[in-house]
Amino acid sequence: MAVVHTSLRNTATWVRGTYVSQVVIAQPHLLQQMQMAFTVRLLLLISSLFLIPVAVLAQTNGRVSVGASLSASANSSWLSPSGHFAFGFQQLENSDLFLLSVWYAKIPDRTIVWYANNGDSPAVAAKGSLVNLTAASGLVLTSPQGAQLWKSGSISGVAFGVLNDTGNFVLEDDNSESLWETFDNLTHTILPGQDIGKGGKLWSQQSETNFSKGRFELRMQDDGNLVLVTINLPTEIANNPYYASDTTGDSNSSAGTKLEFSSSGYMYILRENGEKFTIKEAETVSTRSFYLRATLNFDGVFAKYAHPKNPTGNVSWSIVSSVPDNICSATTVEYSGLAVCGLYSICTLQDQRPTCECPPGYSLLDSNDPNGNCKPGFVPSCEDELNSTTDIYEVQMLNNTDWPNSDFLQFPSTPERCNQSCFEDCLCAVAIYRIETCWKKKLPLSNGRVDSRLNSQAFIKVRKGNSTQQVPQTPNPDDRKKTIKSKTLMPVESILLGTSGFVNFMLIAAVCLGCLFIFRKNHVRCTQNDLDTNLHSFSYKELEEATNGFEEELGRGSFGVVYKGKIETSSGVEVAVKKLSSLMQDGEKEFKTEVNVIGRTHHKNLVHLVGYCEEGQQRMLVYEFLSNGTLASFLFADTRPSWRLRIEIAYGVAKGLLYLHEQCSTQIIHCDIKPQNILLDDYYNARISDFGLAKLLMMNQSKTHTVIRGTKGYVAPEWFRNMPITTKVDVYSFGVVLLEVICCRRSVDMENYTDKRAILTDWVYDCYRGGLLEAVVDNEIEALHEKTKLERFVMVAIWCIQEDPLLRPTMRTVVRMLEGVVEVKNPPCPSPYSRIG
Repeated sequence: MAVVHTSLRNTATWVRGTYVSQVVIAQPHLLQQMQMAFTVRLLLLISSLFLIPVAVLAQTNGRVSVGASLSASANSSWLSPSGHFAFGFQQLENSDLFLLSVWYAKIPDRTIVWYANNGDSPAVAAKGSLVNLTAASGLVLTSPQGAQLWKSGSISGVAFGVLNDTGNFVLEDDNSESLWETFDNLTHTILPGQDIGKGGKLWSQQSETNFSKGRFELRMQDDGNLVLVTINLPTEIANNPYYASDTTGDSNSSAGTKLEFSSSGYMYILRENGEKFTIKEAETVSTRSFYLRATLNFDGVFAKYAHPKNPTGNVSWSIVSSVPDNICSATTVEYSGLAVCGLYSICTLQDQRPTCECPPGYSLLDSNDPNGNCKPGFVPSCEDELNSTTDIYEVQMLNNTDWPNSDFLQFPSTPERCNQSCFEDCLCAVAIYRIETCWKKKLPLSNGRVDSRLNSQAFIKVRKGNSTQQVPQTPNPDDRKKTIKSKTLMPVESILLGTSGFVNFMLIAAVCLGCLFIFRKNHVRCTQNDLDTNLHSFSYKELEEATNGFEEELGRGSFGVVYKGKIETSSGVEVAVKKLSSLMQDGEKEFKTEVNVIGRTHHKNLVHLVGYCEEGQQRMLVYEFLSNGTLASFLFADTRPSWRLRIEIAYGVAKGLLYLHEQCSTQIIHCDIKPQNILLDDYYNARISDFGLAKLLMMNQSKTHTVIRGTKGYVAPEWFRNMPITTKVDVYSFGVVLLEVICCRRSVDMENYTDKRAILTDWVYDCYRGGLLEAVVDNEIEALHEKTKLERFVMVAIWCIQEDPLLRPTMRTVVRMLEGVVEVKNPPCPSPYSRIG
């Protein structure tokens, strides 16, 4: 009885957490109640296990062994021992992609401090991608299809991965020696305990939500000077520094050796003689009570931030110190080549960070890029002003505002005369009056800024009707978008389970019931949801009413006819309704499959699908309506579009194709890339349309003179040669489109050219070989000012149109070559078998 009594007492202790008196244990009915309570608690415990991510369960004091892996999904991470940091996948905002990164795990906004990258672009991954810890290569990131996206380096002998409480993820061998660590592979942030030696650098992101390499860098130079510079993307060529520590050494002090961010939170440059040069004096913040980081922001400000570890209420990061003092004034052409804000924009400093605003009569070119270029709400023309300037323009005045690098005339004046002189001059866009002097400025306006020290007046000319346009409100720094949003990690409590037969039986039963429940739930879900997307299913009648009986035709092509419509909502949404041509035989399943694929694509350079119709024999797709029409109408109009805008469009098309080929969950080969299938949104961003539709049609629906898919002039040679069709057919078509973008003329033009110039691809190659690139752009001044870029773009296009698909680069390489990251070698003749000489 004593043995049984002791056993029961220990069981009671496990359930209750404290020892219970022998008298209570000896009562049978209480024992039965306790056993029942134990069973209930056990079942609740087992059910809760289903909610705990596997990656978290595998966590062991910050250390993981070779063979461990994480899958790209929400809450997929390894934690540091204290739980302050996490390593794993963060889902990108407004995207179905994930970023392999290190972040603060206990802060709601989960600020990223390091991320995997391929030099200039983040190693983003689709859902279901894996990062594996291997002995031979360390960390290896692969796509769901098994393609390698990134690896930690050329290392071997890895035994463990360790995420320290400093935020450093380290790969160690059996002797706990470091083989690779995130602290040595800098991105945009350094943490206490980290340093930057000579030759090291941080780079900025393109924006708060775009982790691609931006145009600002912090460099620890070999001469000991710490500098902030702007980069002439896509090259690595730096402009003059807009901040310098001046620690190169002289007779009074020695040169700097590295930038140190001490574990106690101090930041300084360590000199060769051991002296410490403080970058900027600031209030001391303890690392015991605060998280600290130093980040080179996307707007070029290098700032040290603090966040309380145990906050009360809604607390965000606060700036402790930053350099330069005023980036609006620091990044100007005469010093650094680039401004923090885009063309026409105005930079204002608020809380040590810049905000960018468009002046009256102007608006953002890209609404998703608040620091980007603005565009005028009118096209200035001297011809318009020959009639009556007063009928066309009016002037608005801005105080203490200047665009210091756009002057074309300077003269002594009064405010009234300065205003009138600009108003009557068709070349003048803005006049600045300061210190009894007038500076007249012409478009484009650059490096705009507000500075109370100027004591100036700016008279900006706007077309009547645009003058009432509101200047965008200065955003509140507290309302800035966070880089990553995701749910907070669920706390995990360690609970020990008993090993009695009864417990094992209950565990097995609960697992079986749980699996059965999950199976039945998924089975029901699959049978009830044929189209697993967020797309809206329209009836034929709805679309007929939306298009007013399919009245206004926007265009037609191999895939069908497109009509303009408006979906009746509270505000009315304009859409483009595409009535598909006849589907391939037995194409019902194919239609649903393809619409599923198209509906899951999310990229700024793809047209967004909002819904579909499958009613009777009718198959329609409903897209967002894009106001600026097709690239064809844009390129081949009477007025030649600007070189800069054409280049941005080319970048956009390339990045959209890269997404289709490599970055979305299912690879998509477009098969019909041409200017008519590339649309332009309100801000002239390129948006590829009709992607994924080729499979929906019968083979003869999109043929030219043979059973192929595509359009004459853009079709890759392998279509004619019974060769395998791969993504390289899109690369070929892109090469042709890129030449059209460069030259502003059609790929085949028999009407205007009767000689060898009629075939664009042949003529451009002859011009390239003969060193006559001026003829390619018809001596366009803006393009010839960037002749190196022009030559690079032409060379990339020639590589893309090689007859041999094996010689063509992938779209990933194309993007990197266009950006200047990958060297572009001299291309061979694109069609050696069909040309002579």
